[in-house]
Amino acid sequence: MATKGFWSQANIEPKRGYRWVAYIGGIEEWTVKKFSKPSVSITESPLKFLNHTFYYPGRAEWSETSFTLVDPANPDSAAIMMGKLQRSGYATPDSIENAYSTISKDKAVRLGMGNVVIKQLGAEAESESNPNVIETWTFWNPWVKDLKFGELDYESEDMVNIEVTIRFDYAVWKPGPGGKTPEQWVATTDGANLPSEI
Repeated sequence: MATKGFWSQANIEPKRGYRWVAYIGGIEEWTVKKFSKPSVSITESPLKFLNHTFYYPGRAEWSETSFTLVDPANPDSAAIMMGKLQRSGYATPDSIENAYSTISKDKAVRLGMGNVVIKQLGAEAESESNPNVIETWTFWNPWVKDLKFGELDYESEDMVNIEVTIRFDYAVWKPGPGGKTPEQWVATTDGANLPSEI
């Protein structure tokens, strides 16, 4: 059911794209300047019958996501990301020992990427240690899929950025303290906007 007179209520606050913090194992929070929230798609299976096609939902598949790091000299984001890649099992083939080193999911998740969590924040915060968290996304089994170490240009004064793409199995959404779960939202809104004849 729509909130009546929402346009005149000062306490209704949309989520903002700049109120968030990303916690990524071994990476300073302030160096993460951009993060694409997770996305999920549902596969489909068609059923043909005479002149018609009917569609049935299949599996949920989470898409890869990406984030952008600024690359300061200290802490050195390039060194940190190369360290994550190496702990995943990658080594340059400059010795016979390194030539046989390979990447495994266990190392890529546990030793490489580590935990990845996004916390979206509200407008009011009590303190740095007690921010107003309105939702949390936790990525399960994330690992580095793609690394781009930035672009150099004599005509640019921009900071060097590192683009990181991660693959993960799934993401879990949780509300902040006092927030409703997805099940509670569905229970309070189910059918509220449907025409009465349906």
